[in-house]
Amino acid sequence: MRDPAHEEHGGNVRDGENAAPDAPPEVWTGRATNRVQWLLACAGAACLALGIELAVGSMWTAGFAPLLMSVVGCIAVGLLMLFGTLAFVHVAVKVDKDFLEVRCGHLGLPRRHIPLSHVVGADFAPSVTPRQWGGWGYRWRPEKGTAVVVRRGEGLVLRLGDGHKFTVTVDNAESAVRAIRARLKVRGTSV
Repeated sequence: MRDPAHEEHGGNVRDGENAAPDAPPEVWTGRATNRVQWLLACAGAACLALGIELAVGSMWTAGFAPLLMSVVGCIAVGLLMLFGTLAFVHVAVKVDKDFLEVRCGHLGLPRRHIPLSHVVGADFAPSVTPRQWGGWGYRWRPEKGTAVVVRRGEGLVLRLGDGHKFTVTVDNAESAVRAIRARLKVRGTSV
């Protein structure tokens, strides 16, 4: 059986049991995951392993320079693929009374911390795709603003006081928008 209060707030921490039904949760949390990125991380690990194997066990007769270039190339590509994919396997979003925080990957890097005092509005985006932003990851487009895109699907769009926008793909984005709008109403900011 589904609990409507749990569903409304995404199972997040509420401000006491006696809180009004329309009150936002004390802390809203959400995340989004892209399991396809693990395949790319495996490809990066394979490039890294190939570079190490070439460095340790290769008997190239063509000379030292081609071997060195191959080793450095494989290791560089492997590390870039590993970091680039593992950093964006998932995103965690947290909204508390003063801030919205976005943390990417297992290390939480890159991280974005936005004071709600800088937010003038929040909107639900039903379909955010990597294609719209030019790929997965931390993206910037002059006409659209900044985004953290880890998968296609619903997202949250913040309108900031400086005229910029910040988009993040996150599950249950509608409840995040409601939580942010409720906090903005308390502050007297437009929604």
